[in-house]
Amino acid sequence: MKKLSIIIPAYNEAATIHLILNRILEVEFKYDIGFEIIVVNDCSKDGTAEALVAYKNDHPGLKMIIHNQETNQGKGAALHKGIELATGDLLVIQDADLEYDPKEYNLLLKPFIEGVADVVYGSRFKGIGPHRILFFWHSIGNQFLTFLSNMFTNLNLTDMETCYKMFRADIIKNVRLTETRFGFEPEVTARISRVPGIRLYEVGISYYGRTYEEGKKIGARDGFRAIYCILKYNLFDRRTFK
Repeated sequence: MKKLSIIIPAYNEAATIHLILNRILEVEFKYDIGFEIIVVNDCSKDGTAEALVAYKNDHPGLKMIIHNQETNQGKGAALHKGIELATGDLLVIQDADLEYDPKEYNLLLKPFIEGVADVVYGSRFKGIGPHRILFFWHSIGNQFLTFLSNMFTNLNLTDMETCYKMFRADIIKNVRLTETRFGFEPEVTARISRVPGIRLYEVGISYYGRTYEEGKKIGARDGFRAIYCILKYNLFDRRTFK
C-alpha cells in the first residue's frame, strides 16, 4: 500500500485549520493508499499552534506531524520543511484555508495509480467543479504568469500557480528548492520541467476562493516576485537537483 504525505503550510489559520483537517479525515479514498498529515506552522500569532495541539489530542489515532517554525519564513520555507519531513511515496500540498477540496485528492491520484504520472497539477481553469467568482485581475494575473512560465518551460499548463500539486516523493525530495515565499510555484515548475523524462499531468479541480477580508494573503508584490522567479529559474539558475 502506498502512502500519501499531505503537507499543510499554515500561518494565522486558527479559524479554519480544524475545518480543513476535518475535511481531510472525511476523504473516501478510491485507492489502496494510507496517509499522513504534516502541518508546518509558520510562527503564527493567532493561536494556530494551540489549535493544532488540541486537534491532535482530540484525534489520538491520527498520523499528524506538527512542526513549528521558530520565525516566520514564508510559505515556500514551510513547504521545504514539510517535504523534508514527509515519509510518503507521494506528496501533495494542501493550503490551510478552505479554497481547495481534499475530496479531489482522488482526481490527482488517478494518473499515479495508473502508472503514467510523476507529477500532477490540479488546474482551477479546466472547468471541472464549482468555482467561486471573485477577482478579474487576479485571474488575468494567474493566466499571464502561467503563460510566461510555459514560454520558458515548454509546458502547456493552464494553472502554474495552483496550490494542488502532487509529486512522487523520490523526485521532489531531490529537487533543489530555494524560494521561501510564494515564489515556490514558479521555481518548482521550472526545476521540475527539467527533470529527465518527467511525466507531468494536469487535472481539473474546483476552487472555493477567499477574499482578502476572509484571509487571502497573496498580493501584487508576490505577482512581481513570480515574474522574477520565472526569469531567474528558467534563464539563470538552471540547476535542477540538490
